[in-house]
Amino acid sequence: MPSAIPQPAFVLVRPQMGQNIGAAARAMWNFGLDRMRLVAPRDGWPNPDATAMSAGAGRLLDEAQVAASVAEAVADCTYVLATTARPRGLTKPVLSPERAMAEARDRIARGEKVAVLFGPERAGLENADIAQANAIISVPVNPDFASLNLAQCVLLTAYEWRRQTVDVVAEDMAMGGSEWANVKELDALAKHYEERLDTAGFFFPEAKAEGMKINLRNLWSRMPMTRADVQMLHGILRQMVRWKERGD
Repeated sequence: MPSAIPQPAFVLVRPQMGQNIGAAARAMWNFGLDRMRLVAPRDGWPNPDATAMSAGAGRLLDEAQVAASVAEAVADCTYVLATTARPRGLTKPVLSPERAMAEARDRIARGEKVAVLFGPERAGLENADIAQANAIISVPVNPDFASLNLAQCVLLTAYEWRRQTVDVVAEDMAMGGSEWANVKELDALAKHYEERLDTAGFFFPEAKAEGMKINLRNLWSRMPMTRADVQMLHGILRQMVRWKERGD
């Protein structure tokens, strides 16, 4: 059964290769989408090549709705978006993927049913297909090489849907099992280095010693260090001292 999460239907119009259908299913499921519809797949349906390529997203293929025409595939929808990379000479709103998925999100939240059309691999959607859509999704690709693979276009659109419907953390820090070092630990590290460097005669001349120590402490406080980092730096200094003592 499809998930209960409200979402648009992705409609693959006259897809030519089973592998691309499977790759599109995988791309959809990567971002939590599982409403796939197929319009007149060239090699018939079901297609074993699609299953082999879906890599764990086979459920989408099993539950995919198959229609003979675009009109049939989107008959229950109130808002339809068509993906295309080429100007078509049609008067129609043209949206970026981000704006299109925001519109889809808002309409679905109001109870509407939304579909997104993706054209066949060779030439994309025909004007007759696009004429049935309410708006166009245009990806800002290189104009000298505008053709996107079917699964790539599905992936890009699904990604934008995900961005519009979940809280995406723009930046995070993976701590690797450690925690940030606190002020007490950084102070102990600073004292350890000051003591050893003082013994080694590093703080010279004496008139500049205090300023050098302040700069060193500023270095430690400026660095975002974990407890593991602090322990490693303590260990490095201890080993260097032991090595020097053995050398004597």
